[in-house]
Amino acid sequence: MIYGKDMETRGISIDLQEAEYLFHRIAVENTIVDLVVEGDEEPVQTLIREIQTLPHKPGLLHVDFLRIQKGVAVEVEIPVSLEGVPVGVRESGGILEQMVNELRVKCIPSLIPEVVSLDVTRLAVGDSIHVREIDLGEGVEILVDADRTVCSVHVPKVSAADEAEEREAEEEAAGGPEAPGKGEE
Repeated sequence: MIYGKDMETRGISIDLQEAEYLFHRIAVENTIVDLVVEGDEEPVQTLIREIQTLPHKPGLLHVDFLRIQKGVAVEVEIPVSLEGVPVGVRESGGILEQMVNELRVKCIPSLIPEVVSLDVTRLAVGDSIHVREIDLGEGVEILVDADRTVCSVHVPKVSAADEAEEREAEEEAAGGPEAPGKGEE
């Protein structure tokens, strides 16, 4: 189905194999798809808004395409990619945790970023990147709370079971636990 502002909703049929091939090759949430529709003179520029699949086997059931208009802003989800290995992971044994995998943005179609790449190599243990630190350029508005943490490097959490294992390993290395009365003479 194709729908959009100032456009009558139209039902269309798409080739299943071509659609599945396309959907596996693109970032579905933010890629402009030019649909060639029989009877139309020009391709229709669209964004994929919804894909419904069959519940018990591979295959498509339904696809919604949103017609886009030049110069009219759209809201899309952009994947976030963390690039590099943080210094806090390499040198201090920290763990890099990613809290935001996609950023919702609003912009005109020609400015839609393919991906948000963040260089994390300078992050030490305790450092983080927040949404407010991301600049996608003029005309691209991030619709996520500016104070939201995108990723951070922290010290690994040690569970009670891990601590017990560590104590046992230290005791074995030291010759085992002291038995009562042992060593007294």
